[in-house]
Amino acid sequence: MVVPPEEGQLTTSAVRILVATAVPAERDAVAQAFPDPSGELRTLPGGLTVRRLTPLPHRYDLLAAGVGPALAAASTATALTAAVLEGDPYDVVVSAGIAGGFAPDAPVASLVLADQITAADLGAETPDGFLPVTDLGFGTVTHLPPPDLVRRAAAATGARTGTVLTVSTVTGTAHRATGLRTRHPGALAEAMEGFGVAEAAGAHGIPVLELRAVSNPVGPRDRSAWRIKDALESLTAGFGKLAPVLESWKRA
Repeated sequence: MVVPPEEGQLTTSAVRILVATAVPAERDAVAQAFPDPSGELRTLPGGLTVRRLTPLPHRYDLLAAGVGPALAAASTATALTAAVLEGDPYDVVVSAGIAGGFAPDAPVASLVLADQITAADLGAETPDGFLPVTDLGFGTVTHLPPPDLVRRAAAATGARTGTVLTVSTVTGTAHRATGLRTRHPGALAEAMEGFGVAEAAGAHGIPVLELRAVSNPVGPRDRSAWRIKDALESLTAGFGKLAPVLESWKRA
């Protein structure tokens, strides 16, 4: 488990925020929370692009980092490293997007904030069940966002707080959903990028937050139950309420 960086304090200075989503649709939903969502496109090493929004004096760089924890980690690390090399590092990283929610605690279109970002399937299968990689004597499976930031963000957005699981394979059966909830009773949602984003942020010593809007229940794969449009609209509304919290919070 990786402990969170130091608690934050209120600030009136400029805050630099990297927002990593999986796909452009999620990035665009976050951008819609701002008066000028078009921003400025900037190219990073490797051909990645970030959309820079500057609600002065603050700065948001929105990155469609890719699907899955590995690509999300690599893309986020690239953006973080580029900022350091430019002499203008980020203050906080936000993993944002849509997710599956565990019923009944995280209904469709609701918002979830992670108080733990956990890799649910990083480990080994054994005759006695699943072992996380930490039980094998190495690595980490959980990153902890700063509790004070989570509290402030939850109060502002109305989001439920709990564990957000990162999976490499989206759950498609009731059996797997039950197994995940049994191993992680505090889990509210599953997505595919949060842990990768958190790994990159942790390597740079930067606080991380994960905000998810629920698009479907975790369980049997039923595309007729997906409400992606509603979830993206919830993500826009939620990020609009989250932004002032991010802008007033800074590491001590």
